Parts: sequence; structure tokens; C-alpha cells
Amino acid sequence: MANSRFEYVRQFETHDKLLSDCYIVIRIDGKKFHEFSKYYEFRKPNDERALKLMNASAKNVVLKYKNDIILAFGESDEYSFILKRDSTLFNRRKDKLATLIGSLFTTNYVFLWDKFFPDTPLNVKHLPYFDSRCVLYPNLSIVKDYLSWRYVDTHINNLYNTVFWQLIQVCGMTPQEAEKKLCGTLSSDKQEILFKDCGINYNNEPEMFKKGSLITRKGEILHIDVIKKIDELFEGF
Repeated sequence: MANSRFEYVRQFETHDKLLSDCYIVIRIDGKKFHEFSKYYEFRKPNDERALKLMNASAKNVVLKYKNDIILAFGESDEYSFILKRDSTLFNRRKDKLATLIGSLFTTNYVFLWDKFFPDTPLNVKHLPYFDSRCVLYPNLSIVKDYLSWRYVDTHINNLYNTVFWQLIQVCGMTPQEAEKKLCGTLSSDKQEILFKDCGINYNNEPEMFKKGSLITRKGEILHIDVIKKIDELFEGF
């Protein structure tokens, strides 16, 4: 089609280029994952296989672009990839970054599915897909706050879900009864309910569930207190 009379249509294309000298966060998030996880009968409150599949998919993305990605952090059905301030990946084109990182992650998720769910083949009518967005942050301080926000969100969501599902599975409550019991409770209250009513010490829950997963540029997958290690994680950036 090069040099044809139809080539003029290219002038209608627009390419949003992300502002220079800013950190880029690309966050992917599962679309309708509640329905997806229900169809494939993910274990509640956490399915270790599903989380490890997310981690393996994200790790491949990080290693593919390790010269640009500082680290990645994931919980549940989402992952955030933090790019260097001076990254020129895909010429900082917003559409390219969002679509290619999102599609690369999804491709890995599908390709690796059998490794983590060997007895549950994917159904073509129930395939996983993720949306993706790019967000700019002007300085490292805000980037650290962003990562801390996702880390805290992991704790809040996991604690609630752990107590909620234990009340249903162990104590025999209905979802409505469990929700009512937890309404207005603080973190300490939830841990007390979990211990007294379900016999579970939240501190003994797997670190991956409580703290999410952090992937370094070398591909290491860690389950650590991000807030305590925040300065160390961004040393040199």
C-alpha cells in the first residue's frame, strides 16, 4: 500500500506521547475476573495456582523489558509495571505501551495456564483478558506512595476476604451474614474474629496472600513488606 493514492488516510492517526522526565506506571487489571474465577472454580479466598500464574506471566514481561522496568507489583488479578523516568520504550507512545504490555501479559497467562491448571483446560468461550492503562508520576516520592498504596490495598482486601470466606466455609454463615458481621469492623477486629471464630491466626497466613508479589528486574519474586523496604527497592532510580 506504500505510495498508493490511499495512503492519505494515515494522516488521521494520532499518537499520544507520554510526557518526558516522568515515571510511567502501566497497570493491567483482569476484566470480569469475578466471572472468570467462578467459572474455573478458583479456590476462595485465595487460589495459590492463580496467583503463581499471574506472577509467572508478569515475570516474563519484566525480563522482556528489564532495561526499562524498575519492578512490578501484583495482587489478585492486577499487576503494576513501573518504568524508569528516562525510559524511551516504544518512544513513550501511550497506546503502544498500554496495548503491548497488556497483550504480552495476556499471551503469557494463556500460554502458561496448563502449567498451573493442568487438569482444567481453557474454554474458548471463557478466556482471560485484561485492560491496561498508563499513568504518569512526576517524581520518585509519588511513585513510592503509589507502590505503598497497592501494598496496603493488598493487606486490606486479603484480610477482609480471608475472614469473609472463613466465616462462610468454617462457621457456616451465609454471605449476607458474614458481610453483616464484618460491617464497620477495623483490621484488629477482623483478626480477632478470624482467631476466635475460625481458629486461624492471620499472621500465619502465606506471605504471598498477605503482602502481594514484587518482581525485581532480575526476575526475583518476593513477598515482602514493601513499605519497610521502599527506599531500598528504588535505590539508584
